[in-house]
Amino acid sequence: MMRKSAAILLALGLCAAASAAEPIAPEEVRAAQQDWGDAIVAIGRTYAAGGNYRGLAAQAVDVLYAYDLGPVLFKPTKAAELEFRDTEEEAVSYFVGGVVPEDHGFALQPWSAVRFGEQQISADSDSAVAMGNYYFADAASGAETKVNFTFGYVRDAQGRLRIHLHHSSLPYVPHP
Repeated sequence: MMRKSAAILLALGLCAAASAAEPIAPEEVRAAQQDWGDAIVAIGRTYAAGGNYRGLAAQAVDVLYAYDLGPVLFKPTKAAELEFRDTEEEAVSYFVGGVVPEDHGFALQPWSAVRFGEQQISADSDSAVAMGNYYFADAASGAETKVNFTFGYVRDAQGRLRIHLHHSSLPYVPHP
C-alpha cells in the first residue's frame, strides 16, 4: 500500500511539474515595467490634450493590475489619508483623482518619461518581485524625481504579468 501511495504522489508531482508555467524572466518584468511607465506618460499626455484621460487610466489599471485576480496590495507614493488602495476604483483615483479626496492625479503631472533604474528582481514560476528606484521626468522642466519602489507580479490566464503588489515611497532624507 505504501508503494502505491508513493507512486501516485510521484506521478502527481511529475504531472504538476510538467504543467507548471515557465519561470518569469527578468525581461518580462522589465517589459511590464515599461508598459506601466508608458501608461503613466500616456495618461498625462491625454489629460494635457483634453482627451479621455479617466477612461485611459481605468483601462490601464484594469490591464496592468491584478484586481480581478485577487487582492492587490497598493501603497502609492503620495497617499497619506488613505495610504493603501484596496480597490481598482481607488487605484484609478490615485492616478487621475476621483473617489479619494486627497487624490490630485499623480499621472496628471504630466510626466514625459518614467525610467526604471537600478533594481533587484526575484522570480519563480508564477510570480516575481522587483525592488529598486524609478525616475519620473517632469514634462515641463525635465527634472527627474527619484522614487523607491517594490512591485510584485503574477501571471494571468493569458500569461501576462499583472501587478499584485505596488509600494512606492520617496527616498529617506536624514535631517541634519
